[in-house]
Amino acid sequence: MAKTTRRQRKTTGRVMHEFKHGELGRGRAGGKVKSRKQAIAIALSEAGASNRQSPTQKRKARKKTTKKQARGVTGQQRQEAGKTVKRTALSKKTTRKKTTRKSAQRKTATRKTPTRKIALRKKATKRTVSRKKTPR
Repeated sequence: MAKTTRRQRKTTGRVMHEFKHGELGRGRAGGKVKSRKQAIAIALSEAGASNRQSPTQKRKARKKTTKKQARGVTGQQRQEAGKTVKRTALSKKTTRKKTTRKSAQRKTATRKTPTRKIALRKKATKRTVSRKKTPR
């Protein structure tokens, strides 16, 4: 077997950690991986160390995994960030209240002022007067 790089070993270790703690999901379906062999296959695939992939597929897999780790979307990162997620959810609620107040202010700002109302009434009366004058 070919020698793996430090990053590949790190990714493999992370995936196996997720498997041990029941956080490793199966692709888009999202079911939990129960087989150790399947977990190893996923780990090698994500790390780009699998012998079943072509070099281009390995590069794509490595890129995808790096992006996933940077975003914090891996199962391990989600589990560790559980407490912070709850805090951010609370802060989102407070920001929602602020945005509703802003929208109420906007509504009052966009309401028609008395001078605009008068101008609109004049236009409307002119239209109706011009319609009445023309014979049918």
